[in-house]
Amino acid sequence: MPPEHFETIAAPDSFDPNELLELARTRMPFGKYAGRLLIDLPEPYVVWLAGKGFPKGRLGGMLATIHEIKVNGLEFLFDPLR
Repeated sequence: MPPEHFETIAAPDSFDPNELLELARTRMPFGKYAGRLLIDLPEPYVVWLAGKGFPKGRLGGMLATIHEIKVNGLEFLFDPLR
């Protein structure tokens, strides 16, 4: 079971394209990859985070979205935003 400050977050049923812009501009605030853009986090790290449970709140939702994009091979969506 994840620690109390973490929770498992399901991917959203619908997706706002403007969310890609926010994902492209947001940096990881903690951990080994602190300061790195969320879209540039290595897939194995994002998969590991998913197994541990994403943080609560907006950041957790964003990381869940990054996870879905990466594990489904949709990273090309970020190419125009780089």
